[in-house]
Amino acid sequence: MNDRMRRWEMDSYGRPALAMRQVPVPRPGAGEVLVKVAAVALNFRDTRVIADGMGAPLAFPFTPGSDLAGTVVAVGEGATRLAVGDKVISTFFPDWIDGLPGGDSARLPYEALGGAYPGVLAEYVALPQAWLVHAPRSLNAEEASTLPCAGLTAWFGLVERGGLKAGDTVLVEGTGGVALFGLALARAHGARTIVVSGSAAKLERTRELGADIAIDRTKGDWVAAVRAATSGYGADHVLALAGGAALGRAVEVAAIGGRIAQIGIIEGFDASLPLGPLMLKQLTLNGIGVGHRRSLEDLVRAVDATGLKPVIDARYGFEDLPAALDHLERGAFGKIVVTPG
Repeated sequence: MNDRMRRWEMDSYGRPALAMRQVPVPRPGAGEVLVKVAAVALNFRDTRVIADGMGAPLAFPFTPGSDLAGTVVAVGEGATRLAVGDKVISTFFPDWIDGLPGGDSARLPYEALGGAYPGVLAEYVALPQAWLVHAPRSLNAEEASTLPCAGLTAWFGLVERGGLKAGDTVLVEGTGGVALFGLALARAHGARTIVVSGSAAKLERTRELGADIAIDRTKGDWVAAVRAATSGYGADHVLALAGGAALGRAVEVAAIGGRIAQIGIIEGFDASLPLGPLMLKQLTLNGIGVGHRRSLEDLVRAVDATGLKPVIDARYGFEDLPAALDHLERGAFGKIVVTPG
């Protein structure tokens, strides 16, 4: 192992501040492990954090990125949960082990990697052993790196909180990482699947992945199209990935007793809802902020049991992070992954 490594850092907000630097390889402290990073999956959230911290202060120099897959190469004193050679992935919210997250009505629980905690866009990271879980045996590092945020978010919304079961109808908005994980998980559970997107080409690709119904939202009223395609029934589960005003449309398209997993903020943080349908259809609206470590471990077991494969749109070298972020902002079909080498 070399004494120095490459790491992406920024000393102020904004993409122009990103720089790849040579820094010392960290040493694992007590209860920590040193991970050689094999892949980092990017999330839309990373672009927002780089731009302005998403409204929260960052500690500079700051390293972005939250989702890694790698191998433990050294352990600190007292670290017994993991061993040298273990393949691992990170947890998005390191302190959230199970149950409800911390915080209170005024202090939101958002202490995540690549935000309140330093990120993982580096060749090596030293992290507390509790912040990592074993990677799926059935996935390579690039595939495994997509689980901590996108994979877990879809799992938490549909399975952990949604109670997804065979025969349900699942609607996903868009074709990004969370959406395609939702599609895959729904199919693995024996559900009927609906994808709504503004790209005909991407919709055709979702059909190839097994989508039962693909609807182009640019061609008329997509809620009416979903109702027509389901004989008026609607969707038992809606992965609401757009946010903003689109959440009201999710309420309209949901079936009686349906569940809406509110996840995305692409169209903004503020939303208005038609309260009549929300109440009379007796809908459940779940706010989904990724998920806890125990649920990530459940997802890992499910991936190994079902053979589920994440969809990776493109892979970039470590030095090509700016191009990877550009691709992410243009819109990806699935996930964008950066490989340190």
